[in-house]
Amino acid sequence: MAVDFKYIVVGRGLMGAAAARHLARQADGVAVIGPDEPDDRKAHQGVFASHYDEGRITRTIDPDRNWALLANRSIDRYGEIARDSGIDFYREVGCVVVAPTGGDYLEKTRQAAVSLGVETSLLDEAGLKAAFPFFAFPDGGTGVFEARGAGHISPRKLVKAQSLLAEKAGATVIRDHVVSIRSEGGSAVVETSGGRTYRGEKVLLAAGGFSIAENLLPRPVAMTVYARTVTLFEVSDADAARLAAMPSLILRAPGIDIYLLPPIRYPDGKFYLKIGGDPDDLALSDDTEMRAWFKTEGRDTVRAHLKRIVEGLVPDMVPLSISTAACVVSHPESGYPMIGYSSSPEISVLTGCAGTSAKSSDEIGRLGAELLLSGGISEQGYSTDFTPQFR
Repeated sequence: MAVDFKYIVVGRGLMGAAAARHLARQADGVAVIGPDEPDDRKAHQGVFASHYDEGRITRTIDPDRNWALLANRSIDRYGEIARDSGIDFYREVGCVVVAPTGGDYLEKTRQAAVSLGVETSLLDEAGLKAAFPFFAFPDGGTGVFEARGAGHISPRKLVKAQSLLAEKAGATVIRDHVVSIRSEGGSAVVETSGGRTYRGEKVLLAAGGFSIAENLLPRPVAMTVYARTVTLFEVSDADAARLAAMPSLILRAPGIDIYLLPPIRYPDGKFYLKIGGDPDDLALSDDTEMRAWFKTEGRDTVRAHLKRIVEGLVPDMVPLSISTAACVVSHPESGYPMIGYSSSPEISVLTGCAGTSAKSSDEIGRLGAELLLSGGISEQGYSTDFTPQFR
């Protein structure tokens, strides 16, 4: 039976758009299906994505070497993506990870960096205070600081850049969302909410948290999707200038497990300092719950928790306003992205960000492309093979 495309990527978020770019550079007949960001979130009836934002931390430093390598390889390609697309999505302001002195977390983080040849500096309490006087860190902490090749990205702009480059390389971008995928006659049939049907030799499902929706895979992926509330502190132009040397931050301390981004200019022209780190989990069981969640402003309890942390951590900052937004994170059982085939030889999956893959999305997308082009992921230097698990 004739096919419309050789490869169809379902999902045009961070990983799907990256996979489409890498595929289109190496093969003809590539399509990527995914909607644009909705104009009116609360009235929107379709699917959502967590990349509708201007700030995500990027860094190599991570206690897990696989995640460090995924990030490092992605960051190495940021310059190429920005140059070829003309879209500037990355700010190299550095990243510091702070945790209790003497713990495994910092030592593993430092060792992973050393193994990849990434330069870091180790800062004791006095060193942290001298380097970052705008922070009031809890007592008893040490920091690992990565000054180069780290900072923050605009996930919104990165997806735009990847989509543009996929299209320039010959991919067809279809601005719709998929409601079903099935195998039929040795190929995969994809149906969209707009009533269109497309047939492909191979399909790669890269729909983020929405990969758990019904009718997309022969068996659902073994992945839990959690609601997350991020909090945005509007800062004055004067405070934004004063805090211009602030790096991205990951902080672990008793009762605190957060990430924080320095003031970033958002599309409304204002500067916002962003923090995330829910103190507890709220699981979302299906796509109906996810759609409803994305239309909210998140949870007030999380906002209050994060507000207390910021007041202690950045005591001299006086916010002009405080707002919240809803997003989700997808946690696979393995703790790593799932990149592999389902029980159908025509349908594969690329999902499971574990709340930390925005920075690493280009490399994860490349591995998804490798899966389709080669039939599997060959030796890539990782200690995991990213095999997906299904329920």
